[in-house]
This record gives sequence, C-alpha cells and structure tokens, in this order.
Amino acid sequence: MLINKFRRWLEPWLLLELFILFNLGFLTLDIYMAHSTNGFREPAEYVPLYFSAAAPVILFVGLVFADRRKIIWRITGHTVGWSAIGIGLAGVLYHLNSSFFHEHTLKSLTYSAPFAAPLAYTGLGFLLILNRMVATDSLEWSQWVLFMALGGYAGNFIFSLTDHAGNGFFNPVEWVPVAASALAIGFMLTPLLVKVTRGFLGLCVFVLVLEAAIGVWGFVLHASANLRGPSVHAFDNFVYGAPPFAPLLFPNLVALGLLALWRMWQFVPTSHSAGLEVKPEEI
Repeated sequence: MLINKFRRWLEPWLLLELFILFNLGFLTLDIYMAHSTNGFREPAEYVPLYFSAAAPVILFVGLVFADRRKIIWRITGHTVGWSAIGIGLAGVLYHLNSSFFHEHTLKSLTYSAPFAAPLAYTGLGFLLILNRMVATDSLEWSQWVLFMALGGYAGNFIFSLTDHAGNGFFNPVEWVPVAASALAIGFMLTPLLVKVTRGFLGLCVFVLVLEAAIGVWGFVLHASANLRGPSVHAFDNFVYGAPPFAPLLFPNLVALGLLALWRMWQFVPTSHSAGLEVKPEEI
C-alpha cells in the first residue's frame, strides 16, 4: 500500500501539475517585487499578481477531484491554462509598449520593462493544456515538455543578455549565464531534431545539473550584492538592485527538463543500432 502511494506521487502528469502549481504561486512574490519598482503605477500591473495568487488555489481544487471527477480537473486546468496564455501574451505587448514601440531601438529594448518575462505565464499555460490533451505515456508528451523547457532556456538567454547589458557586462562573470543558456539550448534541442541514444540523454542530464549549479551560484551573487546595497532598507536593495530570483530560473527549468528526459528515456535505444523503442505498454 505504501509503495503504491509513493508511485502515485511519481506519476509524470502529477509531477508536472505540481511544478506548474508551485511556479504560479512563486510568481506572486516575483511579480510583487518586480512591479514594486514603480509602486504598481498602472492598475493593469495588479492583474498578474492577483492571477498568480488565485491560480494555484484553483489548480489545487482540480487536483483534489482528479481521481473522482476528472472533468473538474480538466475544466480548472483549461481555465487557468488559457487565462495564463492570454495574460502572458498581453504582458509582452504591455512591456514592449513601455518604450520599445516608441523608439524601436535595442537601447529601448534593453532598458524598458523585460519584454519576455510575461511569457513565463504563457509557458505554464501551455504546459497545463498539454497535460490534459496529450497522453503521459507517449513519446510526444516528453518531447513537448522538453520543448517547453527549451523555450524557458531561450528566455533565460534573452534575460541574461538584456539584463546584464544594462550595466555593459561590467563584471565578466555576467557572461556565464548567457553561455550557460546557449549550452542548454543546444543540448535540449538535439533530441527534438535527431535520434539520440540514452548516452546522449545522460549527457543532457549532466548539463542540466551544471545549469542548476550556475543558477544557485547566480542567486548567491545577486543576493550578496543586494545585501551590500546602498539603502539601509534591505527590501529596497532587493527591489531596485540585482533581481534575486532571476538566476533561480536555471534550476527551476532543470526540474522540467529532467522530467522530460526521464520519460523520454523509456523510448530511446541504448545505441543507434537498437532502433527506437516505443513501447508504452511496458512503462
């Protein structure tokens, strides 16, 4: 009985659901700190804050009924998912409209609100819909999850490049997340384009562990810089200083990437000569 309960918590669809739930909840704090820089000057800036606070509750209600009344789980997931996609896309336009659409320069893109940040909502929304429309025991599910993790690292590449360009890459260490994001993109894109072996997936796991270490290191660097900030108020240093949670996107996406690779492992041969082993019934 205990083993069955443990296996229940290791079901891929549930792990993905929990990943989405916790990420939406964490975005509440992230949005609060990000929009505190201008004191929530525009009322629209409260929309993602309230949504991030309410969405995990709605998703949790759906999870409670996932076994007995799956229709509730599907409805809550689609409702939150499509809403997240809409909020994310609207947020991109809203951020770009702050400066870039007026000047159309790389400078305005760098120093305006981070235009790609709202796409975090869009990515989580697509994951919710994916989890309800694609069978978990299929190769397609793992490929889509890997693709979404890949998209996250593409966003990390943009964030690392534009954010650090704000101070002209004053510290050479600031190039590390740019290179790390590019490395992750290359390795995670490969299984989606060509046939690979389990050996290559193992190498991908190693790269992801490296990405997690870089993210934690970046968090320590950002947090320590803010603790030494000029203001006597620690909160102001974290709000107006280096974004403390930005480097944590690296280990966060590692969890998503590892989930995809774990499921993909079942379908990938040990060598190129073994052929593609697509046997869902054996999972």
